Amino acid sequence: MGAIVYTSPTCPYCTMVKEFLSQSGVSFEERDVSRDPSYAQELVNSTGQMGVPVTVINGQIVVGFDRGRLEQVISQTQAGQRPSFGASIADASRVAATRALGIILGAYVGRVRPGSVAERIGLAPGDVITELNMKPIANAGDLEDALSNLSSGSRFSVIFLRNNVTMTTEGGF
Repeated sequence: MGAIVYTSPTCPYCTMVKEFLSQSGVSFEERDVSRDPSYAQELVNSTGQMGVPVTVINGQIVVGFDRGRLEQVISQTQAGQRPSFGASIADASRVAATRALGIILGAYVGRVRPGSVAERIGLAPGDVITELNMKPIANAGDLEDALSNLSSGSRFSVIFLRNNVTMTTEGGF
């Protein structure tokens, strides 16, 4: 397992992240945003963050020195569990905007985390997922159940509505 850590030399939390990863046996590539402007731009483009430290492990983003979150991501990666989908999900039937369009079934996509699986497959806030791997999705629970059957390395297809237009995308963990 490897990680990317965006840092700067004057950041004490950056030092803490690097020490924690080293003690946890996680190899990492340090990208100093103060010395290489392309790393700073890469940080903003891939994570939406402008401050350091930011750690990326198996596509999951950890902002700051969040020991608990780092432990969780490392544990998931070592266990071969799938990374987080990276989107806030709610029952479409409970969201006023979707009810106004006549949509009552599906998983409504709220916030999409930059750099997440959800963002990489093209989902955006306001989309409504109606099918995952040919399994109908009636609500947020159905989506969680379907995602729980996937593991790291799994491929999947998603059918969703965007502005009442049916769209299809594919991706993987």
